[in-house]
Amino acid sequence: MSHDHEHGHAHDDRSHDHGQTHDHGHAGHGHGVSADADRRYLVAALSLIAAFMVGEVIVGFLAHSLALISDAGHMLTDAASIVLALIAMRLAARPAKGSLTYGLKRAEILSAQANGITLLALAALFFYEAIRRLISPPNVEGGVVLVTALVGIVVNVAAAWLISRANRTSLNIEGAYQHILNDAWAFIATAISGLVVLLTGFDRADALATLVVAALMLRAGYGLVRESGRIFLEAAPTGLDPDAVGARLAAVTGVVEIHDLHIWTITSGYPALSAHVLVRDDLDCHAVRLSLEHELRERYEIDHTTLQVDHASPETLQLGSAPARADDTAHCRDPHGSAHRAAH
Repeated sequence: MSHDHEHGHAHDDRSHDHGQTHDHGHAGHGHGVSADADRRYLVAALSLIAAFMVGEVIVGFLAHSLALISDAGHMLTDAASIVLALIAMRLAARPAKGSLTYGLKRAEILSAQANGITLLALAALFFYEAIRRLISPPNVEGGVVLVTALVGIVVNVAAAWLISRANRTSLNIEGAYQHILNDAWAFIATAISGLVVLLTGFDRADALATLVVAALMLRAGYGLVRESGRIFLEAAPTGLDPDAVGARLAAVTGVVEIHDLHIWTITSGYPALSAHVLVRDDLDCHAVRLSLEHELRERYEIDHTTLQVDHASPETLQLGSAPARADDTAHCRDPHGSAHRAAH
């Protein structure tokens, strides 16, 4: 009698409830932002940012201030990130169907990466222009720059407060929130440069403030590209060590071995795990699987698991070995992922 029991997509009832937030005290289970309340906060912040951004561009050209124009460029990426977040929220809410087995949940990751790349491109542009103006500075209206930057600080604080009320587990929303905080620091630098120009006539202070803004844009853009890239490369969530998870699962009573272990992120706050589990020949595979799912849910807050569970007969322990006879089937012909055996 065969002892092998395969349990593909072995979830309990809560594992299938992708549309709700699981109460484990962790924001990662929100699976994106809620629809109505968060949209209102985002639209309000977007309106505030867009209105000020248009005015800042006009004032920047009139005052010959590259710092103000670069601030406006940074705010443009903030506005774009909020627009993309709103679009991604709508796309991600569409049900999975056809070949899109996860739906469009990674739409927000695509938009986050696009936003990050845009930040990097703008940072490079402003670095170049700031250096050019350091060499040959134009006349800057320091008083106008100072007043506009002070208003910008107030606008950014208000926008950051609005976005902080939304669900920041979304990479887009958290990215927009961090950008706006960066903007506040950038406006502080711009205000200082305006004050310096006003008091001393040192026009190069405007270009120096632009370098600060560009550096903040570079930092924020790199962070977004890095985090979205990790998700596209199916890397384990930040702060979660697959080897530590595998060793912990292998220590669960009844488990002989865990192999082909993979942990990745579908979209922001949506970790997933798959593994092949070998259990003792005299135990119930289903009971051990439930224990593993409980461990993953309570200790690591991973609800979305696919566990293939087999009894650990002598044949199945020969991972990847060549079949003894031509008509034999080897277990795991193409082993992949980390493997962990129980100490007991």
